[in-house]
Amino acid sequence: MRTFAAIMIIPLAHRANQTQEYYFSVKLAEVRQLMAAGHDIINIGIGNPDMMPSNNTLDALTASVRQPSAHGYQPYKGTPGLRQAIAAFYRHTYGVTLNADTDILPLIGSKEGITHLSMTFLNPGDGVLVPELGYPAYRAVSQMVGAKVLEYPLMEYDGWQPDWSAMADLLTDTTKIIWLNYPHMPTGAPATRQLFERAVRFAHNHRLLLCHDNPYSLILNKKPPVSILSIDGAKDVAVELNSLSKSHNMAGWRVGWLAAAKPYIDAVLTIKSNIDSGQFRPLMDAAAEALTNTDDWHLARNAVYEGRLAAVHALLDALGCTYAPDQEGLFIWAKLPDSVPSAEDFVNTLLREKHIFIAPGFIFGPKGNRYVRVSLCVEEERIEEAVKRLEPGF
Repeated sequence: MRTFAAIMIIPLAHRANQTQEYYFSVKLAEVRQLMAAGHDIINIGIGNPDMMPSNNTLDALTASVRQPSAHGYQPYKGTPGLRQAIAAFYRHTYGVTLNADTDILPLIGSKEGITHLSMTFLNPGDGVLVPELGYPAYRAVSQMVGAKVLEYPLMEYDGWQPDWSAMADLLTDTTKIIWLNYPHMPTGAPATRQLFERAVRFAHNHRLLLCHDNPYSLILNKKPPVSILSIDGAKDVAVELNSLSKSHNMAGWRVGWLAAAKPYIDAVLTIKSNIDSGQFRPLMDAAAEALTNTDDWHLARNAVYEGRLAAVHALLDALGCTYAPDQEGLFIWAKLPDSVPSAEDFVNTLLREKHIFIAPGFIFGPKGNRYVRVSLCVEEERIEEAVKRLEPGF
């Protein structure tokens, strides 16, 4: 049998050799193989919400899809209704005022936004400050556009906050962007106004574009959610990505947005409009409806996650892991016991011997080699089953 590489008639672009296939893309193929062989795999490694969107969201989708005008090309900036709904959501949730006509750009999920921002503002060789633990796309996309990744430290002893002094030492004349993400993935460190105020000040002082990724602010949040755009002076130097994937149980819908001052939105639109078109209108109509979900709807979803959180803590206790109790978001970040040298080996053994899949911390950065991440996107009973599989003699 010929391999893919054997039949290619032209060499790969350099960017294809600068990154690797997404870890979960590869690992889930192994999980599927084990399932095909008849094994019952408990997958608690992926942040794929398993609960449904709200009923009003689904009703809006089905109503819109039957409209004759819903099936043509849509505006590159999304529908006015969706942008207005995002603006209203920001006003209600974060106390932030956005101009629906100029300050919002709907996206096909926020991962797309990471790519568009990088393509818009980075030249080959430009520096990008990326957290040493974070969403792999920050690093991967920076590398794909030829930028230089500058990995800044997070201080575990201080709640995984950025080391601002060390970050300043990394700066060069060509550093342009800093990526920030709080509530933080994977560590679950909460967002605070003090953190955001310092980040905005840092961006002003060093003339950087501060890109904040904010998909987890409504999940198990202990305090009212915060947007970086609520900070004085933020709109001069900061942009914010957000999405419905985690907060509204709509991961497969691929609906996100960029919120920023008009000059940033206009600049990104020059790239985006040459790459894709507006989304399917019924998706945007349903997303606009989802953004009107009541506070009680979000409370009910978080109550389910609270029940699962206790089960995940029991699982991590059984594995001998340690973890911070105040984490926010959709995952729990935990440190392996001293007797375990490698998260990758630990995860592989757990998958192949106990048929439980959790994520190894190294995929979020080298500092995560002795950590694991567990998702809350699995029914409580399945997590309890995983705990039983760890009992002696199972």
